[in-house]
Order: sequence, then C-alpha cells, then structure tokens
Amino acid sequence: MSLPHAILTALLEKPSSGLELTRRFDKSIGFFWSASHQQIYRELGRLETSGLIRALPQTGPVRGQKKEYEVLPAGRAELERWTAGGDEPRAMREPLLLRLRAAAVVGTAGLDAELSRHLALHRAQLADYEEIERRDFPPERADTENRLQHAVLRAGIGLEAFWVQWLAETLDTLPPAPGDPA
Repeated sequence: MSLPHAILTALLEKPSSGLELTRRFDKSIGFFWSASHQQIYRELGRLETSGLIRALPQTGPVRGQKKEYEVLPAGRAELERWTAGGDEPRAMREPLLLRLRAAAVVGTAGLDAELSRHLALHRAQLADYEEIERRDFPPERADTENRLQHAVLRAGIGLEAFWVQWLAETLDTLPPAPGDPA
C-alpha cells in the first residue's frame, strides 16, 4: 500500500497538519493517489506510532491547535527504500470497459449516454491538468522546475488525452441500439 509513502512524500515537501495534507491531496497527490480525510488521519497515527514521523512541538495552548507533522530520519529512510524498490504493473480494473464487453453480448442501449458522460469528465480533467501545466511548468522555467513532478503531471495529461481520444472514437463506432434510427 502506498498511502504511507504518499504522506511521507507530502510531509518531506512541507511539514503539514492533517487538514493541510487533506487539502494538498485534493489539489495534487489526489490526482493519482486518492485518500479520504479519515484515511489520512489514521495513517498519520500509524506513521507516528511507528516512529516515521512526529508532531512538531506546539507553541501556546494545545487545545484547538492543529498538529503539524514532520518526517523523521527513519521515515526518510523508509521512503528512500520504497522509492528504490519495484512494483509490478497493476491490472486495469475499469468498469466502463467491462460495460462495453457486456454490451457486446446484451446490446448497447443507454451506453452512448454513459460514454458521453465519461468523455465530458475526461475532457474536464484534461483541461484541469493542462491548466496546471501552464501555471506551474511554463516553458521559460523548464530548466528550473522539478522535472519529476512535471513528469507525473505529463503522465496524467497523457492518460486523459488517451481516454478523450478513445471515448470519442468509441462513440463514433458504437452500433445503434435496437430501435434507434440507423
């Protein structure tokens, strides 16, 4: 499971509270590794118990103050170990592809609406990613920006571009449902 590693990465980038991590997941890491507010807080507790992170000392009254966490040397070593390791590619589990396979057997009624909905969602996500790239990785700063973060974003752009193209092509080749005008 990579959630602890995603949290360690985010905390190494910037010590944060659980709430700040949740917001950062919503805006960046969550594009490729999602986690709920509850999952993040549970994992922060596990990471702290295992000695990989610690809550920063708080100034002033503790009640009502957000705990900020930082990564300890053991947490950095764990992230380095994990980064150097390997994983097998995951098999794709995409319900939409299974729907298409089923439609080949039972018919395509209603499938065009679902494909169109997915197409709109992927177009919107692609536009979001492209806006992030324009804002955060302009060509004039290409040498100074973090190339690996940009590589992750480019992977997202490529995947969304694939889905947009594939969905548009599939909609164009979708056979008419029985009773639909040809």
